[in-house]
Amino acid sequence: MTAIRVSAVGVPSDYKTSLVPAICHNLGYQIEWVEPKQCDLMIIGSFHHLGKKKLAWCPKPLRPLVAGLNNGLQSIIPTSHKPPLILFQTGENLRHDFVSNDYALTFDLGISGPHHFRMPYWMEVADWSSEGVNGNTNPRYGKLLDVNRLLQPLGHDFLMRPQKAAIFASHLREPRGTLLNAVKNQIEVVEFGKSFNPNIKNHSESGLIKFDELQAFAFNLCPENGMHPGYYTEKIPEAFMAGCLPITWADENVKVDFNPQAFINLAPMSADHFAELGQILHSKSKLAQYAEQPLLLQKPSLDPLKGYLKDIIQTALS
Repeated sequence: MTAIRVSAVGVPSDYKTSLVPAICHNLGYQIEWVEPKQCDLMIIGSFHHLGKKKLAWCPKPLRPLVAGLNNGLQSIIPTSHKPPLILFQTGENLRHDFVSNDYALTFDLGISGPHHFRMPYWMEVADWSSEGVNGNTNPRYGKLLDVNRLLQPLGHDFLMRPQKAAIFASHLREPRGTLLNAVKNQIEVVEFGKSFNPNIKNHSESGLIKFDELQAFAFNLCPENGMHPGYYTEKIPEAFMAGCLPITWADENVKVDFNPQAFINLAPMSADHFAELGQILHSKSKLAQYAEQPLLLQKPSLDPLKGYLKDIIQTALS
């Protein structure tokens, strides 16, 4: 295998077992994880230089916006003859130009040019072993997303489950609080996560396996953390794969990734205070229509992402 020296800063603690390193290995490259001043490729994530004490007052999803990734980058970028290529990769709702970079992997839709590639987070936690990519994990959910299952209809089994919803949340910042109350006005909602249990330290140490917990529910209230064209995470497909009808909050461009007939989207219902929601949740015939819908309308492939990463690595090594 060809070796490439990579440094990763501001990335999640389990980044080395994420999708991008797994693809690099599949492409025939051996990653040598090194210090920033020794690397060929520097991967900068959303959480670089977010000191806990300095920003403890700020909610975690907003800390990148407060800190600004550009601050302090010069202190870690080598001043050698050949500076490394910089790849900005984010799983947060941040724009592709949030930090100066040579290449970017983000959620953003509508960005043209060869230096940006859209990789929504749900692809990160999907099973790509059929394409030769192994090693990425999804421990909080309990398993990787089965793409073939997402290509099949939800099925009528969810109609036989208790007609109540589950929500997993570490915070209830808006619009989550409003959406939770809207669903609670119609059906029972069982609450999991740090927002409802102060004894839970974080997602990774919650002791909850999301897939297993969802087996007892017909619905999963799973709104996105924010709304931006292209920002669609693992939440909808994880609910669907667990046999639940997803109840989400996303903009209309969600149809780029997922079949909008396969889930309930609360966003268009905001104007009439979610009046339509009750008409759906208490109608067996309307719920049965969702059972006939697959979440994915066509099978996704990693080939375009593989090509993008291969170009980056070859450029970094040239």
